[in-house]
Amino acid sequence: MSATPSSDTHSLGTVDAVVVGAGFSGLYMLHKLRELGLSARLFEAASGVGGTWWWNRYPGARVDIESMEYSYSFSEELEAEWEWSERYATQPELLAYLDHVAERFDLKRDIQFDTRVTAASFDETVNRWMVETDRGHRVSARYCVMATGCLSVANVPDFPGLESFTGKTYQTGCWPHEGVDFTGQRVGVIGTGSSAIQSIPRIAEQAAHLYVFQRTPNFSVPAHNGPFDPAFLADWKANRAQYRREGRENGFGIRALDTSEQLAVETPPEERQRIYEDRWARGGFSLVGAFADLIFDPAANATAAEFVGSKIREIVKDPQVAEALFPKSYPIATKRLCVDTDYYATFNRDNVTLVAVAAAPIEAVTSAGLRTTDAEYELDSIVFAIGFDAMTGALNSIDIRGRGGVALKDRWAEGPRTYLGLMVAGFPNLFIVTGPGSPSVLCNMAVAIEQHVGWIADCIAHLSGGQLAAIEATDEAQDAWVAHVNEVAEMTLYPLANSWYIGANVPGKPHVFMPYIGGFPAYREKCEQVAAGGYEGFALSSAAS
Repeated sequence: MSATPSSDTHSLGTVDAVVVGAGFSGLYMLHKLRELGLSARLFEAASGVGGTWWWNRYPGARVDIESMEYSYSFSEELEAEWEWSERYATQPELLAYLDHVAERFDLKRDIQFDTRVTAASFDETVNRWMVETDRGHRVSARYCVMATGCLSVANVPDFPGLESFTGKTYQTGCWPHEGVDFTGQRVGVIGTGSSAIQSIPRIAEQAAHLYVFQRTPNFSVPAHNGPFDPAFLADWKANRAQYRREGRENGFGIRALDTSEQLAVETPPEERQRIYEDRWARGGFSLVGAFADLIFDPAANATAAEFVGSKIREIVKDPQVAEALFPKSYPIATKRLCVDTDYYATFNRDNVTLVAVAAAPIEAVTSAGLRTTDAEYELDSIVFAIGFDAMTGALNSIDIRGRGGVALKDRWAEGPRTYLGLMVAGFPNLFIVTGPGSPSVLCNMAVAIEQHVGWIADCIAHLSGGQLAAIEATDEAQDAWVAHVNEVAEMTLYPLANSWYIGANVPGKPHVFMPYIGGFPAYREKCEQVAAGGYEGFALSSAAS
């Protein structure tokens, strides 16, 4: 079947598959569909490839998983020809990498940029999806793959008086591509999540004064970033296959985590301190791998939290500021652990002020700045680092309708429900890459994406080879999987935090623990068993039926 999409308004194209999103997921999905000999069209709202790395261009933006692991592993040639310049790649380097991938595999000829998918509806009479865009395209596809990303819809600032502010406002998740010069300005940053923790040190270097408005502090560990040692690169190239396998065998899909089976509560305090110091010196997420009981046992978790607290007190000179920066309302790692460069040290600067808005909430944005319940702050610019409508935001922003015209956002009104995070009952031939109910954000996304895309491609090949028209999750399998996801989550400390993992950062969003915390290897094995068992838990139908 040949692809016949056009940029003309109201054009009708017919393809085997439509892919939505040109980030890590979408690019690899398009490549795999090509390998199957299928025609495909990818729609992307941005003007280029990159997904989250196209939009998130804020100062200091970089990956929080080591570059060597946060990359594709499906092509030895690609790995051999691309060399990362530093341990944690910056946003420009990540964008250059994904652009290189798109060029190398000639993907752009099937990508429609500057085009946002607005609706997708399933036609039961022909088992096809009709996909519509904001530019008037209407494309018919047998399969629809949502590669829309878990963190791709930024929360919209909703503060009284915002429209009256006479200065400039910015969002970290949608940063101006030309960059921003804060030299000489009084700047307010609202939020202390990952994007804030990365950008605050860089903004502080420019601003005349920086006010950090913090509601809930976050745990952060040092990146110890820098250029790669040539010996490290040579070792990685020599042992690439083994190291990639070790990453996939780790519960979080991250080899550098170096997960230990030792228990913190059974380790003598001196030895435990030595281990934490070693992990802190390594940097990054390795701290979480120090002991096997950190995300299960409150006593074990408290030892890690107090260790990070001691480091904050060592770094931050003002004891009151140090205590304000130390999270006490949730266990460490139950909100995404942040990886920083000079974050805590930034609060030693004379031009940086921490404002604890949990005690004195923000009342309104004024024409001249911002007002809390106990003070007013004159500002030239406000940076909103208030996170994302995670995991469901992008999907719910599209009018997706399955059997009987049922809307996905209505089906998910009380929280997302999927089978394996891959499909939703009542929505045949609609695949989700790293959807709710899969490891996704609790995993190295590059590893999670490759596994999901590979599974989806194999499934589509199975359907094509067996002359099958449609596949969809059964209600029974979906219910059982949702129950399992919740059961596993309740075995951990994760539900104790009001995090974006449960949608707590979006007013009115149902509080449901969305990712799967049972570990990537166990999840991958389950997916493989389902496929090997003839797609157990899925209903398959032939064209005749």
